[in-house]
Amino acid sequence: MGKIKIAIVGVGNCVSSLIQGIHYYRDKNPQDAVGLMHFEMNGYKPGDIEVVAAFDVDKRKVGQDVHAAIFAKPNCTTVFCPDLPPSGVLVRMGKILDGVASHMQDYPVNNTFVLSEEPELTTNEIVEVLEESGTQILLNYLPVGSEEATRFYANCALEVGVAFINNIPVFIASDPVWAKRFENKNIPIIGDDIKSQMGATITHRILTDLFKKRGVKLERTYQLNTGGNTDFLNMLEHKRLVTKKKSKTEAVQAAAAKRLDDENIHIGPSDYVPWQKDNKVCFIRMEGKLFGDVAMNLEMRLSVEDSPNSAGVAIDAIRCAKLALDRGQGGVLQAPSAYFCKHPARQFTDDEAFTMVEDFINDDGVLSLKTLKLAS
Repeated sequence: MGKIKIAIVGVGNCVSSLIQGIHYYRDKNPQDAVGLMHFEMNGYKPGDIEVVAAFDVDKRKVGQDVHAAIFAKPNCTTVFCPDLPPSGVLVRMGKILDGVASHMQDYPVNNTFVLSEEPELTTNEIVEVLEESGTQILLNYLPVGSEEATRFYANCALEVGVAFINNIPVFIASDPVWAKRFENKNIPIIGDDIKSQMGATITHRILTDLFKKRGVKLERTYQLNTGGNTDFLNMLEHKRLVTKKKSKTEAVQAAAAKRLDDENIHIGPSDYVPWQKDNKVCFIRMEGKLFGDVAMNLEMRLSVEDSPNSAGVAIDAIRCAKLALDRGQGGVLQAPSAYFCKHPARQFTDDEAFTMVEDFINDDGVLSLKTLKLAS
């Protein structure tokens, strides 16, 4: 089937988990491959993914082999595949723009970004790297709130003609103007804001759908999250959280029987706890009424390593983008976006999105009647 050649923007914890996973599953048998939604996808396995270019702005990563850079500070996620051979791919200096929040400089260097003094690459230079490396798919892993920087790299993807996976809550795939630009050039895009494999928002959505299916009226709910990685540190600047909160809130609202008033739903990052490192702790509370208008409430605590949770979804999103490239399919990939992302262009229930993405994967050119009905 050949390699799936990807380029990375932002060599942080999520990329560390993704690259470790590519190698971890390379020699696994399907029956031993715990933690994958799909071991094989139309012939493509995790080990077929190859990082051919990477961009970052931290001096501890720029100029380093990408397989060394993923273990450099401030990365702090679990190391489950430590013995990676050199990749031969050096991390290049990227474009800063609004990618680094100003308050980050007030924290210990092991916990925050330390900007490289290397000159930032120009658009033409980044385009040249993507072209010369043979990149097929560009993945955006910039910090939350990187509006200008995300649009910059999305433009680079359009200029080169490579697929784009937007893993953060800056609205590109779900913005009609941007979506049209990718459609006009017949370039695949998946987005926005990647879900976790078993994370806070997907769990909250499933519970909300359960309330609906079991006839329980959901009256109010919150989701509070704490963590100690750079993502949580970055999000202490609340103005960077506008799209993040909207993305997470709309993902849950879309699963409710009736939309909740704004005052009755609170979903979003809550605080930075340095010693938690990449461990994310989520607290969910749901209040409602069941038979006879009798009150009930549910409280749940979820503790999970944040970045492997993301990588478990990204590894499928990459392969779906490659399938689209193989098929000559461009524009927003609706089924993968709905299943893999919190803020797709159109929300579906998780059951609907699952059916759609399975049809997308197995598509031989003719979508099932059920998928066509869901997408209409």
